[in-house]
Formats: sequence, C-alpha cells, structure tokens
Amino acid sequence: MARILITGGAGFIGSHTAQSLVEAGHQVCVLDSLDAQVHGDAGQWPGYLNPQVRTVRGDVRDPAAVAKAIEGAEIVFHFAALTGVGQSMYEMQRYVDTNVRGTAVLLDALAARQRRGGGAVGLRRLVLASSRAVYGEGTFACSHCGEVYPGVRARQALEAGDFAVHCPRCHREVTPVPTREDRPCTPISIYGSTKLHQEDYCRQAAQAHGLPVTCLRYFNVYGSRQALSNPYTGVVSVFYGRLRAQEPVSLYEHGLPLRDFVHVKDVVQANLLAMEADVAPGTCINIGSGQDHRIRELAEILRDLAGSPSVLLDTGKFRAGDVWACGADLTRARKLLGYEPRVSLREGLGEVLDWADRQQLVDRSAQAEAELLDHGLLGQAAAGVHHG
Repeated sequence: MARILITGGAGFIGSHTAQSLVEAGHQVCVLDSLDAQVHGDAGQWPGYLNPQVRTVRGDVRDPAAVAKAIEGAEIVFHFAALTGVGQSMYEMQRYVDTNVRGTAVLLDALAARQRRGGGAVGLRRLVLASSRAVYGEGTFACSHCGEVYPGVRARQALEAGDFAVHCPRCHREVTPVPTREDRPCTPISIYGSTKLHQEDYCRQAAQAHGLPVTCLRYFNVYGSRQALSNPYTGVVSVFYGRLRAQEPVSLYEHGLPLRDFVHVKDVVQANLLAMEADVAPGTCINIGSGQDHRIRELAEILRDLAGSPSVLLDTGKFRAGDVWACGADLTRARKLLGYEPRVSLREGLGEVLDWADRQQLVDRSAQAEAELLDHGLLGQAAAGVHHG
C-alpha cells in the first residue's frame, strides 16, 4: 500500500486514476481547486469521486495548500492544469500561471521535503501528465527528404483550402508517421509550450534534487467524466453535445485531420504502470492508442452510436494553430512500462455515450467558436459548404 497524492484529482483523468488506486488498496489524497469551467459554479466535489479519497480543496499555485497536500505522499501524480489548446491562445497569462507556476510550486515543495526528511518520507515517483502538444505538428515522411518535422501551416495556405502538410525543405506533400519521443519538440500553442516547460522543470528538478520523475505524453484522451459542458476539453464532448441537441456538427478542415484517440482506461493503465516502473528520472513516454483516426470518422461513429439525425456540416472552417496529424509511437511505452492499449475507438465511444446520456449538458460549443472568431483564431477556406 502506498500513500498517493493526485493534483487535479477531481478531474477527468485524475478521478479515474484515484478510483483504480483505491481499488488496488492505496491511500489516495486529491488536491483540486474545483475550477468552475470544469466543475461548474457550485464548487462542489463531484459525486463520482470515490468516497475513500481524502480531499483537499486548494490551488496548485498556493504553496501552503501544496505543502499540506504532499504530507506523507510517497507517489505524486501531477494532473492539475488548464487544457484548452485554442483557449490558451487568448488566455495566455492564465495558462502560463496555472500550468508553469503551479508545477514550480509543487517541485519546490517536493524538493524541500526531500531535504528535510531524507529517505524516511522520500518520494518514490512523480508522474507528470504531459501532452502530445509538446511536439507541435506530428512527424512526417517525405519521399525526397526522409523524416521531417514541419512547423505550423501558413494561414494563407489554409485560407486557400490547402490543409495538407508540406516538407519544410523541398515543399512536397508529406505523409504522417508515428511520432517518437526523441524527436524535436516544437509546440505551436501556448498550452503546448506550458506542457514542455513542465517537462523541463521536472527534468531539471530530477537532476538537481534527485526527484524520480516520469513524464507521460498523453495523446487525445477521451472517456466518461470528461467535462461535457466545457468546450475546451476535447472534440468528443463537443461533438456529443451537438449530436444530443440534434444540431449540425461542424467539421473543421473537412474532418480530415488525424488524431490518436486513447481511452481513459488505457491512460489509467499507463499511470499505474508508470508509478511502479523503474525508469530513468526525466524519461518522457508517449501514451496513446497507436491508431490514427480522421475527425470525420470519429463524428460518424458517435452519430451512429447516438442514433442522432444531426448532419455533419463541412463549412471549410479551420482553427489557426491546429495540427494536421500527430500519432503515438508506443515502442518506448511497451518496452519501459509494459503498456498495451486495449480499448478500441468504437468500444470507448460506446462507454462515453452510456455515461453521457445520464448527465446534464449545456452545449457551449457556439460560445467557444465565437471566442475563437473574436480573437482571429477561426478562419474560413475558399470552399463551399458540404453536408454529410
């Protein structure tokens, strides 16, 4: 049995991880600010949180709250973060302050405790929830130049309806391939940059203070308990809200971009494996499904499972800063953790719908789109509207 702290533990991934840890016989404490965007204005602990979990309401940026929460913790999962890629581009200060400063506060507290307590209350493992957003655009193969790492696509090309990715050297169109952890990280959003800063700080703390840190780079996580009324948490919740309201579902970039959707059960599996795995401090590991699916395919499966009459509306819109494709190479996860994804996309989406159909829902996707438009982050390609 271990004493475990989860920052952001009342949220989507944190609560599922807490549940599995309690079932495995561990003592679990969660630190969470109960942010209104995720948990609503009532500020109450969610009913799905296991009652055996000890709760501490507090902000990860508050040194006193963090010091209280880490008392006696042998293992820490650091999940507390703001997660909206698009929103991060117009709420930059809030994202940097929460994600970066919050991580620094936690690392300060852990390093101070290590100095005071030595091995008696030493930290066995710190697991950081990082993101595939640290890569920016994914890895691609060019028929002429080999493996390449393209940067952000030019807005002029997107407005002309050219959504493809081109080689940064010869400008040929390139083909996506799985992304490995040892490639350069070139984030193209404030959110992605904050996650890379988190990794850097954890790695530096590991070197300076001996903190045993493992960084898990989650790809597109989905599943039950995802905040359905928060339009910044992922495309699955956005699409579900539109389908449930029998409203049209907007597909950006014709619904052709590729994503690696990984179910939260597989992410929890990886979290528990990382907690015990003896890997070098500062190691970064991809956690995904290893399968790429087009956004349109996701929408079609959801619509089929929901039995919704909603049309898939292709307006030619695009969101500035979105990547075309980024899929996980799982070689390192399999070798170091023994990780193997088990949940197929259709099975996982069925689990989401079984849960979501019993939840209250406020569809705020129009609000999020209006905010993107107001900040110049939503564009329109020179193409007509298509229905599907």
